[in-house]
Amino acid sequence: MSVELPFAPVDAIIRRNAGSLRVSADAAEALARRIQQHGAELAIDAADTATDDGRKTLMASDFGVQQVVDREGLELPVAPVDRIARLRIDDSYRVSMDARIALADILEDYADNVASAAVTLAHHANRRTVQADDIETYFSLFE
Repeated sequence: MSVELPFAPVDAIIRRNAGSLRVSADAAEALARRIQQHGAELAIDAADTATDDGRKTLMASDFGVQQVVDREGLELPVAPVDRIARLRIDDSYRVSMDARIALADILEDYADNVASAAVTLAHHANRRTVQADDIETYFSLFE
């Protein structure tokens, strides 16, 4: 599966959690893949909710979001998040702009949590670089 999300914003999310640590390109790629998987799974659940309500348009509320944040405050770009939302749902669904922004916000929070834990793991390993192994170790421990 190709990764829809550009690595640069994912790298920026890891760096804002990393402090003085460096970030390997592999870490950004590993986290981007996990973000994409998580976003696609959330979209499946949101599509089920929309279907139950008799709609073909995903709304922010389908993702459990009542108040949508300002798009400008997000690191993750909305267009790739839209593509992530559509990866595993029927092509007949539409994704509203508020739903895209809500999903981007959810995925950014998710990425922050993973990045923070990966930084802790890198510190624990007495390394100066956050690596893909730190991302994968997080998922092996907490999923």
